[in-house]
Amino acid sequence: MAHETLFRLNIACNLLYVVNIVVLLSALYVILKPVNRNLALVAAFCRLVFALMWGVTALDTLGALRLLGDAAYLPVFKADQLQTLARLHLAASFDAYYVGLPFWALASTVCSYLWFKSRYIPRALAAFGAISSAWCVICAFAFIVFPNFDETVNAYWFDVPMTIFEMALSLWLLYKGLSPSGMAEPDEASGRAQTGAA
Repeated sequence: MAHETLFRLNIACNLLYVVNIVVLLSALYVILKPVNRNLALVAAFCRLVFALMWGVTALDTLGALRLLGDAAYLPVFKADQLQTLARLHLAASFDAYYVGLPFWALASTVCSYLWFKSRYIPRALAAFGAISSAWCVICAFAFIVFPNFDETVNAYWFDVPMTIFEMALSLWLLYKGLSPSGMAEPDEASGRAQTGAA
């Protein structure tokens, strides 16, 4: 409680991150939809689930602060009970991240496949994304099934390669943009043909 403002700032940052994820999934859906609409939709849905888990993290942190506050109904608990419950809420926020992690990784895997197929970015970068993201999917599910899996593979190595890919992809798109690949034209042309036929 000595650092309540920092905790509240963390909650605000989590919520801003949720907004960023929603903007990102929307942009990726628009870019990758011409390659494969259904897979782009699956990736967007998975990123949305990941965003919702960050919302749960914000709620858990708010719950911890509430338990350590001065609400009139709290004195029915002893101080050590309240501290234990608050710690449980903070631990649950980490659990929310690891529940969301396989969805983020699956979204990144699908997007990497679509990047590879589209040739919008270098295929080597897209292949690295697919491999690192699939690795994260495996690690995330292994950690959920086997809680001590992080003793075999350090938890930081679950998502670090995928994060490096997403940062490299961001820099590539920022400085190089999308390479013209001709993937978008066939769908638009077929759409015009169907409209003309109707």
